[in-house]
Amino acid sequence: MYLLGYDIGSSSVKVAIVDSQTGRAVASTQQPKKEMSMIAHQSGWAEQQPEDWWKNICLATKEIIADTRINPNEIKGIGIGYQMHGLVLVDKDQNVLRPSIIWCDSRSVEIGNVAYKNIGEEICLSHMLNSPGNFTASKLRWVQQNEPDIYSKIHKIMLPGDYIAMKLTGEISTTVSGLSEGIFWDFKNENLSNHVIDHYEFSADIISPIKETFSNQGELTQSAAIECGLSEGIPVTYKAGDQPNNALSLGVFDANEVAATGGTSGVIYAVVDKPKYDLKSRVNGFAHVNHSKNQRRIGILLCINGTGIQYAWVRENAALNGLSYTDLEAAASQIDIGSDGLSMLPFGNGAERMLENKNIGAHINGLEFNIHKRAHLYRAALEGIAFSFFYGFKILSDLGLDISSMKVGNDNLFQSHIFSNTVSTLLGTKIDVIKTTGAVGAAQASGIGAGVYKSLKEATAQRDLIKTYEPDNQLSQYKEAYIKWEEALKKQMNR
Repeated sequence: MYLLGYDIGSSSVKVAIVDSQTGRAVASTQQPKKEMSMIAHQSGWAEQQPEDWWKNICLATKEIIADTRINPNEIKGIGIGYQMHGLVLVDKDQNVLRPSIIWCDSRSVEIGNVAYKNIGEEICLSHMLNSPGNFTASKLRWVQQNEPDIYSKIHKIMLPGDYIAMKLTGEISTTVSGLSEGIFWDFKNENLSNHVIDHYEFSADIISPIKETFSNQGELTQSAAIECGLSEGIPVTYKAGDQPNNALSLGVFDANEVAATGGTSGVIYAVVDKPKYDLKSRVNGFAHVNHSKNQRRIGILLCINGTGIQYAWVRENAALNGLSYTDLEAAASQIDIGSDGLSMLPFGNGAERMLENKNIGAHINGLEFNIHKRAHLYRAALEGIAFSFFYGFKILSDLGLDISSMKVGNDNLFQSHIFSNTVSTLLGTKIDVIKTTGAVGAAQASGIGAGVYKSLKEATAQRDLIKTYEPDNQLSQYKEAYIKWEEALKKQMNR
């Protein structure tokens, strides 16, 4: 038997097939091979055609079935991971009414800010764990105010994963985890947020029916099966946003466990067992995949915009042509911890939520022409990113998080020993680097709703540990370098 997983990103759709007996991926692919197009009619806008996600789902599924020659009748469940916070609108005939307003669109920031004040900051934080901000509910309010003709035709609103599930099954549904990422969920009362719905003057009728995250959410229709090259009747049995799904892929389910990613931006996703919020709204809380009324599991998400993009900038603009990241790592490893007083603030990719939405820019501090070489810059860039992660962990620590374990994918920054060792030593915890993907995690998770596995831990038991970073004995040097970095940050914050 096999399980099929989708990961619907804004760049591409990834697909994986997992052997349910071994729990291991047998194949994966993505479509398109280049990045999907994005629509930006104005500065700060970002939209995509949901039909493009579906087209690429079909192309990728047919490709992986053809390459593996797996009989579609042997696929027992489908799982969906997807880009969070997007808004998809459909009419009664399930026709898309407008392009999806996706996660990185910022047009509704001020709408969310006004709602935060008018609903009441304490209510927003204690009930929704977040300011309405630029999340799905605020995006819908923008449509209501600016496109009333379209708004009047709405039958149901959906998140990107809900839309793909609808295309596969013909059924419309959502989950508590999905509603929470849209700021539609009241964690105090464990129901739809009347505060948000009433303030924005929405009808609750446009909210999709709620189903369990791990459950039968519909079965493949004949037409969908033909379009995808699958068999009619395969159940969709799981869906979750990309960050909760990534945590699931890494085996992060319980309180004080942490998943992290280090790509263009950096994300720390920490699981807690009771509602927690930051009075300064520097983090966001969402229902984790295994959250329930009787077993609270909430993912506290902290995002750092300017992480990997800083290191890429250094490579492209400060390193000699042709040098790889491996070359930069080798050169940087010859430099002492602290880069001989050189430090970098990696905040040159827009406003940072963890810095209270300030846009302080990136900065190079302590540069001395007679001391510092290119290799110092490479190490300072990596250390600066690591220090920003540690700064973020300190925010989470103030909320009561006591890290028991940290798991990461084998992506960009965590391939760097300097970066990973700096984070591990400052935190005093090991970092396990796991070989997995969001599509593989979604496939494994589908096995729970399909009855193949009895638990989350059984579903994700087969994970390949690539390496483990352990704290070393140079904590004092790292702390000294971090203190200098934090002093430079405070100066910029106070300007």
